[in-house]
Amino acid sequence: MANKVKKTITVNNHTFHLEIYIQLEGVKDITWEIFPEDYHAALYAFSNKNKLNQHIEDNYIYEPTNKLGVPRKFRLENTH
Repeated sequence: MANKVKKTITVNNHTFHLEIYIQLEGVKDITWEIFPEDYHAALYAFSNKNKLNQHIEDNYIYEPTNKLGVPRKFRLENTH
C-alpha cells in the first residue's frame, strides 16, 4: 500500500483534489493525481493541462529550482 497525501487546492477559482503517492510500489519518482471537483474544473483542467501540471509541480510537489540548475527535490513540508 502506498503512502498517500490528500490536499484540496484551488487554481483560478477551480477546486481540485490532489493525491500525492510518495512511495508507490514499482515507481522511483513521486506520482500524483488530480481530481476536479465539478464540471467547470474538469473543463479547465482539460484546456490547461500543461499549465496546471506545471503549477502543481512547482507549488505542491517539488521545491523550486535555483539559479545553479540543481535538480528539484520533493517538498517534504507538504506531507503533513
